[in-house]
Amino acid sequence: MATPLTAAAFEAALRAEGVRVVEVGGWQTHTRTGSGRPWGPVHGVMIHHTVSSGTQASVDLCRRGHADLPGPLCHGVVPKDGTVHLVGYGRTNHAGGGDPRVLDQVIAESYTTRPTAPKKGNVDGVDGNARFYGFECVNLGNGKDPWPEAQLDAIERAAAALCRAHGWSAKSVIGHLEWQLGKVDPRGFGMPDLRERIARRLAGKPGPKPPAPKPTYQIHVVNPDETWASIGDLHDTSVERLRRLNGADLSIGRKIKF
Repeated sequence: MATPLTAAAFEAALRAEGVRVVEVGGWQTHTRTGSGRPWGPVHGVMIHHTVSSGTQASVDLCRRGHADLPGPLCHGVVPKDGTVHLVGYGRTNHAGGGDPRVLDQVIAESYTTRPTAPKKGNVDGVDGNARFYGFECVNLGNGKDPWPEAQLDAIERAAAALCRAHGWSAKSVIGHLEWQLGKVDPRGFGMPDLRERIARRLAGKPGPKPPAPKPTYQIHVVNPDETWASIGDLHDTSVERLRRLNGADLSIGRKIKF
């Protein structure tokens, strides 16, 4: 149990752990706290998958939310390249209601490999949005979409950073599926394995910043009637990125990077 970190202390903890951070807009004040629902005391960190693909689209979704669930939908988005995009702070709509027995076990850090399987959900559970930091990790959640090591390393570092800042053990980090009845995220890796990684990291000092990934590109051949916007939509990337990589020339037959 702890008072939430300030936004500045939250960011500083991530950077000290070697997390590559991208700040999105005024993330420090983008919050659901003004809805009248509480933020804190905090007890741990919750890991999710987005059921989406593409960094920019996923970041935009988690920042804005949607008609049924306004954003921010987490504190940080972790795409496959291992950066952490900060999209909101304070109370965010990421955890929903969960099992109070699980919350008790997280507070006490009393479970063995996994917390007790949850039997309560969003309707009859306790408010997790007030009690957990949340990270949404870009993955389709179909069990086939890969989890690159750079992404897993970033999840490990981000969770460890908050555990270190609050004096928690790795047992303060849980998956959404361990919190709320009916959830399956994160799917594709095991939370016990992630907690082992976090525990090993917490046993040492904050690690050095990992090397930035080398940029990789694919090629698109420009067809008649295509625009920057239509190509961006086709490949789930932004017009700004396409122009930055390729300049202004959109001649038919030209090979452009995306």
